[in-house]
Amino acid sequence: MATTTPTETSGSPKRDSLLGARVREAGWGYAFVLLPMVIFGIFFIYPLGYAIYISFYEWGILGKAPGTGNVGAENYRTLFDDPIFRRAIRNTIEFTVVVVPLEMALGLLIALVINARIRGRLFFRSAFYFPSLVSSAAITAIAIYILNANGLLNAIIGGNQAWFGDPSTALWSIVGLNAWTTAGTVMLFYLAALQSISTDVYEAAAIDGTSTWRTFWRITFPLLKPAHFFVLVVFGIGALKIFDQSFIVSGGTGGPVYSTYTVVLYIYNEAFKSANFGVAASAGVVMFVAILLLTLIQRATVGRTDIG
Repeated sequence: MATTTPTETSGSPKRDSLLGARVREAGWGYAFVLLPMVIFGIFFIYPLGYAIYISFYEWGILGKAPGTGNVGAENYRTLFDDPIFRRAIRNTIEFTVVVVPLEMALGLLIALVINARIRGRLFFRSAFYFPSLVSSAAITAIAIYILNANGLLNAIIGGNQAWFGDPSTALWSIVGLNAWTTAGTVMLFYLAALQSISTDVYEAAAIDGTSTWRTFWRITFPLLKPAHFFVLVVFGIGALKIFDQSFIVSGGTGGPVYSTYTVVLYIYNEAFKSANFGVAASAGVVMFVAILLLTLIQRATVGRTDIG
């Protein structure tokens, strides 16, 4: 005689218990996510929305200027008619275009050296990373002493160049300083990516008699593509937001002759020196849009995953 196995109906206790367990599990998951999302909304989303809002008003230190209403895009027109802001954009772009590839090249070079089987590599790994741990303000203060006209560098090379005091060298001195202090952090990202590459591909290349340079260019470098994208985005955004070094070097003026004036320094001066928060907010919104577009472009190019 054939026996039949009872099937679970939609209202069976077992199915309801399983559904309740899934709901409780999802509820705990959302509960854990809720607090970070609230913090993110308060400290990131709300300030962004508020900045967009006040960018359409004549806004002072006490809020909306009396007797004024929505000024529309007037703050943005004022912004782009300002030659100082245009100079700040140019300086920021030049700084980013030069410093990010330099950081990536130095970081990758150090990572390749540290990843090799050399004696004392743990010491060198810590030594190269150490500048990234030191306060940027402290490093900049020391660099000002080293790079002034009577500083250590000129004593070594026999010159009298004030590196931070000359418009032709001030920005590039900050580039070199920034690349040195951040190369250690880039090294860590590349080192982690290098150690995740399977040794099988290198063994196959060695069997085929592939040269060291060809192995690096044809195997290692393409396999580091996720690390390239991550470093390019993170440190590209960091370079666009350069502030502390240019502020300390110039005393907040962006000098000499606006050669170290950056977009974030412009926002700071408009907001906290001129109390023109509407224009400062407009500059911040422009900065946000530029960073967003740059990230999307990088995602569509460097960050694209090749299938097939």
